Amino acid sequence: MDEARGPALYNIPVHFPFADALAAGLIEQHKGDPLAMALGTILLPNNRAVTAVRNAFVRRSEKGLLLPRLVVIGDPELGERAGSALDPADAAPIRPAIDPLKRQFMMAGFIQNAQIARDGAQAFALAAELGGALDALTIERTSLAALPEGFEGSLSAHWQKTLEQLKVITHFWPDFLNDEGAIDLAERRNRQLDRLAELWREAPPKGFVIAAGISTPAPAIAALLRVIARLPDGAVVIAGLDPAMPAEQWDELKPGAGARAIESHPQFHLRLLLDRMGYSRDDVGDWSFKGTAAQAKRAERMARVTGAMAPAAFTDRWADELGRGEHLQGVTALEMASPAEEAQAIALALRRAIEEPGKTAALVTPDRALAARVSMLLRRWEIEADDSAGRPLSHTPPGTLLLALAESVAERFAPVPLLALIKHPLVSGGGDQAGGERQAWLDGARKLDLALRGPRPKPDLAGVSEALATGDKYSAERRTAAATWWEVAAPLLAPLESGLPSLAEQLARLREAAERLAGDRVWAGEAGRQAATLIANIEALAGEHSLAVEASALPVLLRSLMDDMPVRPPQGGHPRIFIWGLLEAKLQSADFMILGGLNEGTWPQLQNVDPWLAPAVRRVLGLPSLERRIGLSAHDLVSALAAPKVMLTRAKRDASSPTTASRFWLRLQTYTGGLPKPPTRYDLIARALDAMPEKRLVVQWPAPPVEDRPRALNVSDLDTLKADPFSFYAKKMLGLSALEPPGGEPDSKWRGTFLHDLLDQWHKEDGCAGGALVPRIQAAFAEAPIHPVVRNLWQPRFEDAAACFEALAAKDREEGRVPISSEIKGTANLAGIMLTGKPDRIDRLADGSLAIIDYKTGKPPNANRVGAGYALQLGLLGWLAEAGAFDGVEGIASTFEYWSQDRSKGGGYGYRSTPTGKSAGQIEADDLVTSIVAQFEAAAAKWLTGDTPFTAKERPEYTFDEFDQLMRYDEWIGRNG
Repeated sequence: MDEARGPALYNIPVHFPFADALAAGLIEQHKGDPLAMALGTILLPNNRAVTAVRNAFVRRSEKGLLLPRLVVIGDPELGERAGSALDPADAAPIRPAIDPLKRQFMMAGFIQNAQIARDGAQAFALAAELGGALDALTIERTSLAALPEGFEGSLSAHWQKTLEQLKVITHFWPDFLNDEGAIDLAERRNRQLDRLAELWREAPPKGFVIAAGISTPAPAIAALLRVIARLPDGAVVIAGLDPAMPAEQWDELKPGAGARAIESHPQFHLRLLLDRMGYSRDDVGDWSFKGTAAQAKRAERMARVTGAMAPAAFTDRWADELGRGEHLQGVTALEMASPAEEAQAIALALRRAIEEPGKTAALVTPDRALAARVSMLLRRWEIEADDSAGRPLSHTPPGTLLLALAESVAERFAPVPLLALIKHPLVSGGGDQAGGERQAWLDGARKLDLALRGPRPKPDLAGVSEALATGDKYSAERRTAAATWWEVAAPLLAPLESGLPSLAEQLARLREAAERLAGDRVWAGEAGRQAATLIANIEALAGEHSLAVEASALPVLLRSLMDDMPVRPPQGGHPRIFIWGLLEAKLQSADFMILGGLNEGTWPQLQNVDPWLAPAVRRVLGLPSLERRIGLSAHDLVSALAAPKVMLTRAKRDASSPTTASRFWLRLQTYTGGLPKPPTRYDLIARALDAMPEKRLVVQWPAPPVEDRPRALNVSDLDTLKADPFSFYAKKMLGLSALEPPGGEPDSKWRGTFLHDLLDQWHKEDGCAGGALVPRIQAAFAEAPIHPVVRNLWQPRFEDAAACFEALAAKDREEGRVPISSEIKGTANLAGIMLTGKPDRIDRLADGSLAIIDYKTGKPPNANRVGAGYALQLGLLGWLAEAGAFDGVEGIASTFEYWSQDRSKGGGYGYRSTPTGKSAGQIEADDLVTSIVAQFEAAAAKWLTGDTPFTAKERPEYTFDEFDQLMRYDEWIGRNG
């Protein structure tokens, strides 16, 4: 190695496509000796860079070309191992690297045994973070021993404890590795790079050696790059060093005494790399690549980008620099209302971009949900975009099936996870999906879905069977329809719930159950193969290492592993449209780049706090801070901004809340005074694609013929008819009703039925005797299939209300008032309508008149609502009683009462109230029946024996929203017609 000559350091600025510039420069240098290329070696950061450079050579080769060796040094971020060329055959062997999954198992077991975390899934997650912390120490070639004496005292108690635990782990970890005959992957990479640097320093290779696009400033890498830069035929080619950055700003990146490094700056990691190599920016020359005039002109744009990314101390100069150019030439920006609109606009822009022959277009985004949306939308034009980042295994059919199995076991076959499992697209009971087995299976699954609507049954498969065998009379038909199919399906799941198996046994049962339910389909395709490999590896390692994972934690453990396993689509997508993540976009470029998802938390992504290394510890040891990732994201953005045409996009809100624009977006907008919108307004086109016509049709409410309208009604239907005629039409004429959620908690309808049944039994079996209702409440809650938390919440309230009801009944009995009937059905004709009612209870007062009682679990209607005619039930029941509709009941209805289980004004539960009164807008008790009958006759003449359309939301304050979607409420509300 020639130490006398200057270093061969070169830079390819971001306004040149790195891979193409590198290939073109090497071809030009060796055009006189075609074989020289074959003797050369190019070191690249990762396998994605290898693909980009190889493709660039193919594009540049005219009559064929012998490629140099393309060798990866291994990317710690991707868990990639170094290329085999870094292990020469004649060199002393280096211990193999321990398998990452095996290492995680070993660390998780250590963490659990040390009681740092008792839950197996939590221990597994902490083990992943622990591996990252140990790797950071290894890569930076430091250790906890480098901390100053007494440093621990400056930390909080939590971090002091964590540091002590980490010291213990780092002390014993080498012994664990020695027992396995292995070393950490990061340590092996260090040794490989050190050995290569020493070998090449003593005996330089015959061909050229180029280190290209490597920007990781790790000490071992910096040392190797220094050696390569001094080789007789070696060179280091840096990607994206900013030559336009003012010297004073460049100097600011190197921290002085007591100052913190500006790690969030896009040039920081390159400054650190050069410092560790022992060189300055002045030592870096330009790579021999002329490029086009358009590419050279983009250097002006990138100079302004440099200004926008200036350190905070220099942003006060922005006001003076704004006059140098209104906008970044060729860069536009679009702000959309929602992620769906953003994806639609991006898909349109990509589609438009490839109208020009030969042009390429790419979406670059770290938002995988946005990438998936765009990929799906492009299929509208039969474009299969090459999404090289892939999607996590946990989002593929095999992954979701395994997770559904684990979650069903964890939830003890609660309705929601059970239904998600049996409806999974791969599941057909093991039968052939191409035949009728899948359809038959789905028919049964849908029957079970209907049968499990309502409160959650008891746990496990036996609880589901019991729920199908017992229940209220209203669900009997649905339960019977599902029970036969369940007898066939339940045995397929039964092996999953026996005993307390180890982790290995749990995984074996999961694997076997997946095959019983889906056959070999679960292991088919690339996703299936990865799932099979993962389960096999975990199963084997779980048998070797003692890691206790409860069934409830298994879904979390599996998901954490599957989320980190990308399943990439096969090659062969559209040749000119690409979707790249930030890692995939490195060293690649396209004619038109769309940088999507520029919101804070997405680009740059929010970084989780390291649970093992406190920020102060990282700073003292010289480890990368959490802000380093922000700087790398900034460099990715700057590199992409150098494309010929660029469009930035963001959505103003995500699925749940408003978003904040990325700090990079805000810097660019502020520095330029506002980026222009593209000439083609893709956002407006996207909005118009799925928009309703501007001229809307007048809403046509249903108006069936008079002869088809109901002639028989229940007294409870009239409130709905007057307040929301459309809902009445949907219920009574279309026969529709809202389904309860499967396995839900008891709602107001369930509580109402529960209370009414108990009060009916109290009257018919106990004669409303004191001391009888509370025991009935207690016995009923003990048998009810509800969650203990819900039972503990509602049972005391019901008991309190029951005591109140008993006291009211006792007081009434003293005054000569006697209950005479409950839940008795009566029918009579009123205004041409057969009216049916069932009063909750009727009492005979001392004067011989009747008291009509309605039980409520919530707040009853007040007198003003009854006076307005939107609570007709009590008055109509009084009319039926006076008409002799109820067997054994005669007399005049003089008293109308609500007995409510709700909280009273005194603070307890249970009270009674009357809907009559003497204030303005209220009806007196003596006039209630007459007034309510008149209102009924008017409503019947309007909607039942008349032809008035069934409009919606006549009085929205008295309605529910069960049928808002059916009536398309959101579309017509606030519009005329």
